[in-house]
Amino acid sequence: MGLKVLMTAKTLAAPGVALLEKAGCSVSFLPKGTDAELAEALRGTPYDAVISRTLALSRDLIEHAPALRVISRHGVGYNNVDLDSATERGIPVMIANGANGQSVAELTVGLALAVARKISHLDARIRAGDWDRSGSGLQLSGRTAGIVAFGAIGQRAAAMLKAIGMSILAFDPLVRDRELHDVTWVDTLAELLERSDLVSLHCPLTPETRNMIAAPQLGAMKKGAILINTARGGLIDEVALARSVSAGHIAGAGLDTFTDEPLPANHPFLSIPTIVMTPHMGGSTDAALDNVAISAAQNVLDALIDGKVDRRLLVNPAVLERRTIGAK
Repeated sequence: MGLKVLMTAKTLAAPGVALLEKAGCSVSFLPKGTDAELAEALRGTPYDAVISRTLALSRDLIEHAPALRVISRHGVGYNNVDLDSATERGIPVMIANGANGQSVAELTVGLALAVARKISHLDARIRAGDWDRSGSGLQLSGRTAGIVAFGAIGQRAAAMLKAIGMSILAFDPLVRDRELHDVTWVDTLAELLERSDLVSLHCPLTPETRNMIAAPQLGAMKKGAILINTARGGLIDEVALARSVSAGHIAGAGLDTFTDEPLPANHPFLSIPTIVMTPHMGGSTDAALDNVAISAAQNVLDALIDGKVDRRLLVNPAVLERRTIGAK
């Protein structure tokens, strides 16, 4: 069919590429994975679809891609896409169908354990020749975990933490079928923060959620609590978190996402050993990358070939009013 698809990264997992090529699509990549390459590619080739990973798809780029008919996110976050511009152009923006949820949830629990038991700090001390067994960690079993946003990833993280022996609180104003989940629901973020020993964030970054955990919220958390973020950078006021951990109010944090990535060399987190960090790797496992690639590719094919989108995965539903595209 001659459809052209651009992946805004160096690679796409083989199952996703195979799915697209089987349907007659040609798939291009960005060898260096830079913003400059993305701009040059979109201005130079009439791509029908973009599979978007981490690079930003700004209004300017979208407006200079006249053939573009669908943007498919390689993941579930979408704050790197200018939704207003896409909607104005009639371009559906799709997310992957929770395909990396298990891997992100596993990292969530891994970070929680690393902070609670000071794993990275103790490892560093041993490597420095310091065999110090005088300290102690925090046992998670018997304590309360608060899950902020109870979608696919939040649910999986909750199940794992419950298996460890934690009680689960959940806050998500968008969930209506609460009786289907064996957790205790709270109606406000404030209540969850006050009652939780471990707080884990699993929500998208939107104007409403940006800096949702700032100095007042950190101050409302239990003394000695742990904060985990495997969702999106920008949910946390990072300066406020650094101050809270340094002051000893928050025991530590496990973070996979940050406001600016990579972290600047003078970032305060770099000097705080009780903040455990990974470089936005929550969905970076072989299984997750295969699953996300398949989901992202299928979203492209649904829109381009079948002329349909899955409303559950569409993040700009107003686009359906602007173009003749079906929904399933």
